[in-house]
Amino acid sequence: MLAAKLFGPEDIRVLECPIPEIGEDELLLKTSAAALCGSDLRMIANGYEGVDAVHPLTLGHEVSGVIEKVGKNVTDYHPGMRIAIAPNYGCGVCDECVRGDTHLCADYQAFGINMDGGFAEYMRVPSRLITQGNLMVLSQDFPMEVAAILEPFSCVLNGQERANVHLNDTVLVIGAGPIGVMHAMLAKALGASKVMIRDMSLERMLNCKQIDPWFITVPEENLTQAVMRHTNGRGVDVCITACPSVQAQADALQLMAMCGRVLYFGGLPVGNDQVTLHTNLIHYRQLQISGSTRTNTRQYREVAKMLAAGRIDLAPIITTRYPLFDFKKAVENARKGQGLKTVIEFGKD
Repeated sequence: MLAAKLFGPEDIRVLECPIPEIGEDELLLKTSAAALCGSDLRMIANGYEGVDAVHPLTLGHEVSGVIEKVGKNVTDYHPGMRIAIAPNYGCGVCDECVRGDTHLCADYQAFGINMDGGFAEYMRVPSRLITQGNLMVLSQDFPMEVAAILEPFSCVLNGQERANVHLNDTVLVIGAGPIGVMHAMLAKALGASKVMIRDMSLERMLNCKQIDPWFITVPEENLTQAVMRHTNGRGVDVCITACPSVQAQADALQLMAMCGRVLYFGGLPVGNDQVTLHTNLIHYRQLQISGSTRTNTRQYREVAKMLAAGRIDLAPIITTRYPLFDFKKAVENARKGQGLKTVIEFGKD
């Protein structure tokens, strides 16, 4: 089979590998689609701890596929099932895991992070991931490429649950990449009365209006003036920073209404992750600041059901498709920020 393996910084190779062997409690997945994300790009650029020429890693944690084979002890799944996979699982016994937040486990595991992932024609699915409920069975009409991006969308849900986005909120999303657009989509679906999106790229502002003309794009140089104009001087109830910007995180506070909630969704580069905050704004406006990382299995299933019910259409997020043998071209396209989501397709099931 073909797989895209990371051997070190800027050393990504598409090569022939043996199809994985599975144990009695595991299953083998034939990959249908796998999407590139910012984490993949950072790992390719910088390398990753424990990954080298002797210990390469198959990347990819946003995955869908069809079950090819199951071990003899696997009873709830069978060959031919179309599934999407929540990629994070934990030890199963710590406080975080018992609470349902296996993605916060100190010993969490994830496809494409510390075990071989989805940029391969076949992938082994470990038993613990099966027993912790990470597999989402899909209907025959659920698009497999859309199923591959359930994972980032569930991360968005995790963030908005932390920020408590609810009916009639005015929401500002800073950053109009695929994650930012997903945040805008979800905020609207949750009942926000107004969703504004800010990005320095005029092309991405145009993309947002094409995806949903209801979104308010604010490309103006003075963001504070734009926000106050659209909120009658009140400020926003929720501000989500969906970009790795120190300035965006610092500036968010002055855009907030009384009792507003700020979500730091986009992480900052190591070494440039110190932000000076105007704490009197937090104090006198009673602001809440939160962050979010990854997603749990419940949230993954929630967004899958949301899409299956037709409440949100993520198809417009996917703007570029490549076969696996063109993986390096896909990486270069994603790095340029052209379009939104780049997906590797493995053929039709």
